[in-house]
Amino acid sequence: MQSATRKDKSRWRRYLANERAEAAVYRELAARREGEERAILLALAEAEGRHAAHWIELLGDEAKGLPEADLRTRVLGGLARRFGSIFVLALAQRAEARSPYADDPDATPAMAADERIHGEVVRSLAARGRRRLSGTFRAAVFGANDGLVSNLALVLGIGATGVATEVVLFSGIAGLLAGALSMGAGEYVSVRSQRELLEASTPDPAAHDALPDLDLEANELALVYRARGMSEDDAIARAERTLARVHATGSSHGVLTTPTGSVTATDDDDEAIGTGLSAALSSFCFFASGAIIPVLPYLFGLTGFVAVAVAVVLVSIALIITGAVVGVLSGASPLKRAMRQLAIGLGAALVTYVLGLAFGTTIG
Repeated sequence: MQSATRKDKSRWRRYLANERAEAAVYRELAARREGEERAILLALAEAEGRHAAHWIELLGDEAKGLPEADLRTRVLGGLARRFGSIFVLALAQRAEARSPYADDPDATPAMAADERIHGEVVRSLAARGRRRLSGTFRAAVFGANDGLVSNLALVLGIGATGVATEVVLFSGIAGLLAGALSMGAGEYVSVRSQRELLEASTPDPAAHDALPDLDLEANELALVYRARGMSEDDAIARAERTLARVHATGSSHGVLTTPTGSVTATDDDDEAIGTGLSAALSSFCFFASGAIIPVLPYLFGLTGFVAVAVAVVLVSIALIITGAVVGVLSGASPLKRAMRQLAIGLGAALVTYVLGLAFGTTIG
């Protein structure tokens, strides 16, 4: 290697600081986990330690007095210490995907490959958390967004007709209550129905008792596997092996477990959907929390254009926050998701406001 320049050493020192900080993030997360997840996170921290050793070797005696890690890594560390949540894993997933090692001649190919694989490892860990909260989180996000947009549109549309401020206020409160109750009831029915559909697809435990008496020649079990998505040849082969084991051991436990590629209910499905009550409560509460925001200016006595402007600003801030949260948890760009949420929400409200103006003019 050619003699390192001051710029090279500065870059190596920054890499070293980041690797140490990232290793600390994974250790902080591991401290809040148990079992396999804890072991995986500690292994990631160990890998970051190997990368740090590479930069220490290149820097030699100059591997001291390191600069602070970059802002992204410091934020991750702070979140890991305080929360250790799915948010941190989602942010870490994006951070691993932006590793500069693939284009840096001083990083080894193995280090670049490690960072790429780390992104997939973190993605998988984050996916576990997303499955655990996706049902309730979906209801919460949809509820908050619907409350923000629908009640802002209602308030602006009613206000644009020129009616009294009291009418706008009570219309907003009525919209909040009606929407929250409707969303809560709708989520409960939706989630309960989905869970019942999945439960109807779950293998009947009582069917296991019939397996020892099945005719080995007819092999009816193959029809079960074929109905669940396996090819005829694969289903027959699996059924023959399964029945042979049942007759040899006398145990039929787990025989009707879903074959790979078929679709039946699983524990992961139940986690992803959530419960009807939790989805309903989340949807009700978050719709109400979103729907109250456009009404706040009128509750505090503001009127006319000032009330409209304040309502739009408050809702815009809330839309940006909800969009950014969705972006973080989905591993996508928080800014893009926030801007998309803002554009859709304000666009819907603008249409309603224009219609209210037109309607008010017609009445007048």
